[in-house]
Amino acid sequence: MSERQQFKGRSAFIFAAMGSAVGLGNIWRFPYVAYEGGGGAFIVPYLVALLTAGIPLLFMYYAIGHKYRGSAPLSFRRLSRGTEAIGWWQVGISFVIAVYYAVVIAWAVRYIGFSISQDWGDDPEGFFGGEFLQQSGDFSIGGGFVAGVFVPLLLIWLFTLIVLRMGIQSGIARLAQVFIPVLIVIFVIFVIQALRQPGALDGLNALFTPDWGALASSDVWVSAYGQIFFSLSIAFGIMITYAAHVKRRTNLTGSGLVVAFSNSGFEILAGIGVFAALGFMAHASGVPVGEVVESGIGLAFIAFPAIISTMPGGALLGVLFFASLVLAGITSLVSIVEVVIDAFEDKFNLGRTASVAVVGGLMAVVSLVLFPTTTGLNLLDIVDNFANNFGIVGAGLVSVITLGWGLRRLRDLSGHLNAISSFKLNWGWLVMLTVVTPIVLGFMFISEVVDRIQEGYGGMPSSYVGIFGWGVAIGLIVIAIILSFVPWPKGVVERERELLTTGGER
Repeated sequence: MSERQQFKGRSAFIFAAMGSAVGLGNIWRFPYVAYEGGGGAFIVPYLVALLTAGIPLLFMYYAIGHKYRGSAPLSFRRLSRGTEAIGWWQVGISFVIAVYYAVVIAWAVRYIGFSISQDWGDDPEGFFGGEFLQQSGDFSIGGGFVAGVFVPLLLIWLFTLIVLRMGIQSGIARLAQVFIPVLIVIFVIFVIQALRQPGALDGLNALFTPDWGALASSDVWVSAYGQIFFSLSIAFGIMITYAAHVKRRTNLTGSGLVVAFSNSGFEILAGIGVFAALGFMAHASGVPVGEVVESGIGLAFIAFPAIISTMPGGALLGVLFFASLVLAGITSLVSIVEVVIDAFEDKFNLGRTASVAVVGGLMAVVSLVLFPTTTGLNLLDIVDNFANNFGIVGAGLVSVITLGWGLRRLRDLSGHLNAISSFKLNWGWLVMLTVVTPIVLGFMFISEVVDRIQEGYGGMPSSYVGIFGWGVAIGLIVIAIILSFVPWPKGVVERERELLTTGGER
C-alpha cells in the first residue's frame, strides 16, 4: 500500500473514524430518541447498548479490516471464501445511502443562506416541500429537476470526489482533522446561543428529567441499541475499510474507545443545543415542549426555521445549525463513498483516479438523476428506511452470527486486537457478540419485517413500497452474491497467504 493510501498516524485514523461516526443522526435523531425514551433515564439503556453492542461490534469490524488488510469484500473473502457476499452487501448499502445522503447536505447548504434572509416566511413547512423542493407528491421517479437542489448537490459531489481522489491521508484524514474541530467549535457556539434564550431551561428539563417507568418498555431499549448501531457507522463497511489503511502496530481498541465516547459526547451536546432551542420555541408559542418536539428532516428544515424566525439573533443560530449539518454530513459522506471506491479498487484492480472517476462518478450521476427532482422526497424517505432497517441491521446480524456461531472466528479476531492494543478483550467481548448482539439485532430485524408486511410504509402505495423498499433491500443481497462470484485479480490469494503468515502490510 502506498503512503498516500495510509493513515500516517493514530490521530489521523481517529479523526477520520470520528468524521464518519459524527453525522446528521447525531444532531437530529439522538435528541428525539432520548426524549421519547424516558429523558434522563434513557442514559441507562443508551450506555448499556454502547457497552454491550456498539463498542464490541466496532472492535470486531476493526479487527476484520486490520487483520485482513482489504476493503470490506476483500477482508471478508480473506477471512473465509463464503463470506465475501457480506462485504459486498455492506458496499451496496453504502452506495444506496450515499446517493441520497448527499442531497440532505445540499438542502443544508441552501438553508445556511435561507437562515439569513428567512425566505420561508411564516410557513416553513410549506416553503420546504413547496417553494424549495417543489414536490409534486407523486409516488414515482423522475419529474422535473429542481435547480435549487441540483446545483448545490452537484457541488457537494464534486467536492467529495476531489477529497477522495487525494487519498486516505491527504484527502480523508486531512478533511476530518479540519472539519471535526471546526464542527465542534461551531456547535458549541450554537449551544451557547441557544442556552441564552428564554425557555431554554424548560427544554433541558424536558430532555433530562428522567422517566424511570420508560425503562420497562422494550421499545426504549430497542431504540437505544438502534441509535448506537446507526450513529457509530457499524455494518456500513466503513470501519473495515478504515482499519485496513492503518499501520500494523496501531492501538485499535484504545482508538475505538476514543471514537465511541467522543461520538456519544457529541450526541449529548447536540441534545442540549437542540432542546434548548425547542424550549425557546415552546416558550414563544405558549405550549409544552412536548408539542414542538420533532426529529429528522422535520426538526432540521421545518422546526428550526420556525425557531429562527422568532428568536432574537435567530439568523446566527440558523447559520451555525445548518453549517454544523453540512460539516457533519460531508465527513460522513466521504467515508461512505470511500467504502464503495475501495471495494472496486480491490476487485477490479483499478487505480485511484479511475475508481474515483468511474465508481464515484456513477454514484454522483445516480444521486443527481433521482433526488433533486419533484418526486425525490418520497423516494428518499422510503429508500432511507429500508436501507437502514433491513440493510444495515440485516448485514450486522448476519456478520455476528456467521463469525460467532458459524465460523467461530471471534477468538482469532480478539487475539489479533490484543496483540497490538492497550485495552484487552476477554470472554465478555465474546459473550456480547455471540449472545447479546444477535438477540437484539434479531429482534430489531424481525420486528421491522413484521411491521412493514402488516402496515406497509408511511401510507405509500404497495407497488411503490415493493419496488423501492423491498426491491432495493432484496436487490442489494442479490447483487452482493453475484459480485462475490466475480474472480479477484491474479495474485490476491498469494497475497492473502503472505498476510496471514507474516502479518505484513497490505
